[in-house]
Amino acid sequence: MHVHILGICGTFMGGVAALARAAGHRVTGSDRGVYPPMSTQLQSLGIDIVEGYEATQLNPAPDCVVVGNVMSRGMPVVEAMLDAGLPYFSGPDWLARHVLADRWVLAVAGTHGKTTVSSILAWILEDAGLDPGFLIGGIPANFAVSARLGGGRFFVVEADEYDTAFFDKRSKFVHYRPRTLILNNLEFDHADIFPDLESIKTQFHHLMRTVPGSGLVILNAADGNLGDVVNRGCWTPTETFSEPGEQGDWQINSSGTGSGFGIMRAGACCGTVEWSLPGRHNQLNALASLLAARHAGIPLKSGIEALSRFKGVRRRMEVRGRQAGVTVFDDFAHHPTEIAATIAGAATVSQQGRLIAVFEPRSNTMRMGVHREALRTAFSGADRIYLFRPPGLDWDLEAMAGNMDPAAVVSDEIDDLVTRLVSELRSGDHVIIMSNGGFGGIHDRLLDALRERGES
Repeated sequence: MHVHILGICGTFMGGVAALARAAGHRVTGSDRGVYPPMSTQLQSLGIDIVEGYEATQLNPAPDCVVVGNVMSRGMPVVEAMLDAGLPYFSGPDWLARHVLADRWVLAVAGTHGKTTVSSILAWILEDAGLDPGFLIGGIPANFAVSARLGGGRFFVVEADEYDTAFFDKRSKFVHYRPRTLILNNLEFDHADIFPDLESIKTQFHHLMRTVPGSGLVILNAADGNLGDVVNRGCWTPTETFSEPGEQGDWQINSSGTGSGFGIMRAGACCGTVEWSLPGRHNQLNALASLLAARHAGIPLKSGIEALSRFKGVRRRMEVRGRQAGVTVFDDFAHHPTEIAATIAGAATVSQQGRLIAVFEPRSNTMRMGVHREALRTAFSGADRIYLFRPPGLDWDLEAMAGNMDPAAVVSDEIDDLVTRLVSELRSGDHVIIMSNGGFGGIHDRLLDALRERGES
């Protein structure tokens, strides 16, 4: 079957493309603004990509079209698809029909941490020899791909609450029908499609309604919004996790340094994790993953041992390089809570140098200015803050920057931002570059400039 995918270079749709290719289908697609790592991943799979959304790409007609949620009425290829009467599906619907049917689905939902938790969970299953399939919104270092079919019974899916397609405004995750569901946290986000927090809670409750009574819902005990979702009705057993002092069935016990932490239940230590990921948020991510793997039949001890071999995720505090004694990290954080967690975790690895935060407010919610006030304090703990103003920002970035502590430096051009950074950075500094996009290749541009500075 020839499957043509519209919006193929998004993290989710790129994963769907990889799964379709692995299932033996001929896969093509189109997108705009293509950049690595997804573009290189698709090319390595032999998937041809067309730039843009012109109608000619449907000549000759594919057997079906999978439509990404970036597509809308009025686009030439969409109008041509509808006029021709071609079979079409949303990405989540295609996934549910052709991949998830007859699999034990382990879904990871929440405003933050989905990619990391999904990656950890997939690795625990892999380490246990279960050959899981997965579709993750990032690239786990243990696998080097964002999606695979797998040969076993289990399939891990990152369950996104964003809407499905122009013809289906439900959240993506209602299509997945999980048997094991992790609810990591719930905050207001995606202001471009959700009018308020209550509307997001409604979508999460729709997801809860799809989990069978023989399944398991694993949730963060400290998150009151998730508590509200459960109180609307829950027909599935639950297990909760938390930090010490909170009411989780399971708890972490640690100093938050990332060198190791205990797993506690009813006051008793059930095991100790030794791994390299920094921050308490990652320890909670690990605990949620261990509980989901346990539901799939993996003993807690085996899961803990697997964590010691977990290598992390691309673009989640990923070291992009070191030059002139400066370490440059890439991180996907784009919500104030994620930023604060990233900064807090980074502080545990930058004790011998300054922590420099570089941020691009690129997401639709950020462009709308919804989180301005929370963003102002999210960088607490950074020694220096640099902000890049992308085109189309709808609010006054300078006004916020002047009220931050320390006051942030604002740049309109990436070259100017790199120049400012190079003049400021010194050996021992740790630079965290945060964006949910490619950020104009700033990581490599900064490393190249630091190299040139060292050679001059």
